[in-house]
Amino acid sequence: MDTKRLYDEDFVLWSKQQVEALRAAAHSGSNQQLDWDHLAEEIEDLGNSLRLAVESQISRIIQHQVTLAHSPAVDPRKGWRRTIRQARAEIDRILQKNPSLRREIPHLIEDETQRAVELALRDLEEYDEIDRLDVPSLRRASFSEEQVLGDTFAEDPRG
Repeated sequence: MDTKRLYDEDFVLWSKQQVEALRAAAHSGSNQQLDWDHLAEEIEDLGNSLRLAVESQISRIIQHQVTLAHSPAVDPRKGWRRTIRQARAEIDRILQKNPSLRREIPHLIEDETQRAVELALRDLEEYDEIDRLDVPSLRRASFSEEQVLGDTFAEDPRG
């Protein structure tokens, strides 16, 4: 795919290709008066910032899914579901413009799960909403792509 079209259709993939091209040009001894290594690093960081945005939204979704599944609180439930919907929409927006990130989703979910669960546990513990006996199993929890990006929400613990 030509680089101009790729830039418009998948910035992350474009940035990876440009990083490789810049580094190859730097190592081949190009006589351009450019800071090749730093240029490559900056372009790489631009792609990484999109990945971090997806990670952040995944963490937010998991945190609220755990809270929905374990908190008996009634009033904040709509807000937690709204936050999950907004995070899913943001991820979808990023993936539409950067489809190469889609294949990283399972890995990003795996990476963010423990951090998000710990955040949810702190909230649940702060409000005395979690049975201490449930904590170890919750810390071993895993989430599927469907649970994170699908249309469903964790079941209400109140039944």
